[in-house]
Amino acid sequence: MANLTENDVLKLASLSKISLDKEELTALTTELGDILGYIEQLSSVDVSGLEPINQVTGLTNVMRKDVITDYGVSQEELLKNLPARSGNYMKVNKVL
Repeated sequence: MANLTENDVLKLASLSKISLDKEELTALTTELGDILGYIEQLSSVDVSGLEPINQVTGLTNVMRKDVITDYGVSQEELLKNLPARSGNYMKVNKVL
């Protein structure tokens, strides 16, 4: 099991903005220690000679042709319906 202390778990809880009581702290310390122990086992596996896999489904990007559809309305006709505009752009209120 990994060497994880209750202080380590309290620091993680503080960073995560989680409050823990004593019972939860003890349980999480044990659980997180077990998880880290399992990860330590995985790091001891010999993976030399294996190539990294970055895509496992075999799917490739499907591309389609860009087709411009003319709806018979010009940009100027659409922009004249705006309540406010600046050049060829819609003018909207600031959102902060």
